[in-house]
Amino acid sequence: MPAPQTHTLRIAGISRELPLFQVAPGLRIAVLNMLGDTELVEVAAEALAESLTVLDYQVLVTAEAKSIPLAHALGRRTGKPWVVLRKQWKPYMGEALEAATDSITTGKPQTLYLDEKDRAVLDGRAVILLDDVISTGSTVAAMRGIVARAGARVIGVAAACTEGDADAPEDVIALAHLPLFRD
Repeated sequence: MPAPQTHTLRIAGISRELPLFQVAPGLRIAVLNMLGDTELVEVAAEALAESLTVLDYQVLVTAEAKSIPLAHALGRRTGKPWVVLRKQWKPYMGEALEAATDSITTGKPQTLYLDEKDRAVLDGRAVILLDDVISTGSTVAAMRGIVARAGARVIGVAAACTEGDADAPEDVIALAHLPLFRD
């Protein structure tokens, strides 16, 4: 059996071999999964905390699930609260705000929900949108819509990595860029 193909990711002095995964015919991506990788989460949070010092923000907002450890570590370093937009509505979430997104990794539409209790955390605040990987921008667009309806203003977007054929968008603070792999 041939060895799996990988892409080397380097962030803040450490590296990881990311497996390539087919997401469409002839298209593979390098899969970053920060869940359980304490070292990567910690160095990425430290590097992002330093990069974000130029922005005057009050709250971090992330989408469930793989970026949650990064939001926690970044919140701990900066002393900022963080809010998670969930991918499934539960009755205890009350009058949740919602927005649709298309994830490149799942290949199907998803919905993000802002718990009613978290609306007060965002109202009138300057926020940073945070993700592990920003690819098509669909998740960020959905996040922007929800936080705007909650009365917050987005003053920055940050990620461990951006992904795509082009370089990272200028308005995204990222630590690395992942190319797309076409067969």
